Amino acid sequence: MNLIRAELLKLRTTSMWWIFAVILLPLWGLAVGYNWLAAEVTLSTDGPLGGGDMGFGSLERVVAGLYTSGQFSGVLLVMLLSAILVTSEFFHLTATSTFLATPRRELVIAAKMVIGVLVALTFWLITTVLNLAVGPLVLSGLGASAHLDAPEVWQAIALNGLVHVLWSLVGVGAGVLIRSQIGAVITLAVVYIIGTQVLQVVFFALSTYVWEPFLALRILVPTLASDLLISGPQLAEDPPRWVGGLILVGYAAITSIVGTLITKQRDIS
Repeated sequence: MNLIRAELLKLRTTSMWWIFAVILLPLWGLAVGYNWLAAEVTLSTDGPLGGGDMGFGSLERVVAGLYTSGQFSGVLLVMLLSAILVTSEFFHLTATSTFLATPRRELVIAAKMVIGVLVALTFWLITTVLNLAVGPLVLSGLGASAHLDAPEVWQAIALNGLVHVLWSLVGVGAGVLIRSQIGAVITLAVVYIIGTQVLQVVFFALSTYVWEPFLALRILVPTLASDLLISGPQLAEDPPRWVGGLILVGYAAITSIVGTLITKQRDIS
């Protein structure tokens, strides 16, 4: 508990957390705007799939997306802030004193993971409260019910919290692997944003020109695994929802375990 309190104090005494919180709000607003458009198109299109022909998917998927608005940017910020929990020790040259005070380095990393999870749940809670306030207003303005009695909505909200937690663990593990604070932030942001788009194109190209089942493998991209876990299969080739969760757990486990093992062996000074 002392380690967790110490890590929480480190976080609270820096300006990084509230800067990320301020960045979260406009990004969440953009996500709500996109999901508002998706809901409007879906509800205005006849047919069993609603606006599926417009690329937004079924009504259930669109409503779930509305109530989990901000997930893409939220988990990015959570991952970056979790990585900074580790890299800030090296950036401010406090890593040596931290590990001298607590020779069992895995305990320090575990404490940072706990703080990362708390940050993730805080960001998830903020966006969830905002979504529950705005979502019914958007749907009401479109002449639809709030869908708050639909179990798939609450399932998506709960799984969104799990996604935030798993990405925070990925962030801590990545921060251990990439000790440079600037390097970690740039690498993770580029891989998360640009890498997602590039890999989607790669999998679609492989599916078109090499072997059609390659399209289903695009779920190995972490961000697409997050989307699958929350919203379920979008294409007929997509695997079940639980596969997305398993893939995210795998990424979180690999980065966390490998990062901890490296930290135990690495020369800090």
